[in-house]
Amino acid sequence: MSLTHLDEKDRPKMVDVSDKSLTERVATASGVIQMSKEAFQNVINEENKKGPVLQTAIISAIMATKQTSNLIPMCHPLNISGVNCDIDELKDDLSFKLWVTVKLKGVTGVEMEALTGVSIGLLTIYDMVKAIDKGMIISNIQLEEKRGGKSGDFKR
Repeated sequence: MSLTHLDEKDRPKMVDVSDKSLTERVATASGVIQMSKEAFQNVINEENKKGPVLQTAIISAIMATKQTSNLIPMCHPLNISGVNCDIDELKDDLSFKLWVTVKLKGVTGVEMEALTGVSIGLLTIYDMVKAIDKGMIISNIQLEEKRGGKSGDFKR
């Protein structure tokens, strides 16, 4: 099996996608941040001194999707057509689940953009709440679904 990010001399390269056809690509990723009851209530009640935590996390997630190619060396810069974020409050677990869906019409997928958005969105929550709870746990960052492209569809 040959790796697409290595050339014939095993040097890193960015995959050439210039001959691929434009198709609609969609990817959804998710992740969870669990925290103490005090921190969870602080976020829910919008009492955080740094501002509205969940709204800031959503903005951060959107911004991160657009910066993925600057962060991950072999990712192509993409002309993203849409990003949608949602956050579920999981009261029984004292956690929040962040969902990021990224869309475009292009020649390469948007899985990395969705995963990057989730990661940075959750890190933003951590940053804004760490004064209350440094023991928060970020977990289960995963691709939930992808549609479009040569490799086919995927649904967890």
